[in-house]
Amino acid sequence: MQTHNLKRVHELITHYQVGRGGKRGKTSGRGGKGQTARAGNKRRPELRDLIKKLPKMRGRGKNSNKTIDFRKVYPINLDLIEVGYNAGEVVSPKTLLEKGVVPLVKGNLPLVKILSMGEITKRVTVEGCEISAGAKAKIEKAGGTAPALLVQLPKRAPIKVVVKEAPKAKAPAKAKPAPAKEKAPAKEKVAVKK
Repeated sequence: MQTHNLKRVHELITHYQVGRGGKRGKTSGRGGKGQTARAGNKRRPELRDLIKKLPKMRGRGKNSNKTIDFRKVYPINLDLIEVGYNAGEVVSPKTLLEKGVVPLVKGNLPLVKILSMGEITKRVTVEGCEISAGAKAKIEKAGGTAPALLVQLPKRAPIKVVVKEAPKAKAPAKAKPAPAKEKAPAKEKVAVKK
């Protein structure tokens, strides 16, 4: 017997290559070919990088609807008050603005906090400012008066809404005859020599 005379006991059966997922294999639920059909296709979404670059508002607690006061508080030290004020004067945002120590903020008086750096010997009265515990003690020791430590900051001015009344409807005017259009004078043709 030769090898070419050998025959199979069972018929040759070809099996389909069945991919896992999908109905009967082929693309196995991965759509078409290419990068998205391969294993390890994990690309970083471009939009995520844009979101990460946006500034976040931190420190709002559980209530994200709470407004945040971004107004700047100007610190004023006691040694500045000692030099710029006389005894018996009132230290307030208005007087600090008049002396050129603090600027206007969008047309409003600034928020001021008095700190305890330096010494003070003059008797002054502090009004409308926040003040630290050390500064309060030094001002009272010099014979002055200072408010409570926690001063209610002035609220922003309410926005005025101006409602304009709609103009009253006028009676329809009589139609005027349209003026006759004047014909423009004909342009003279200029012969161009070649």
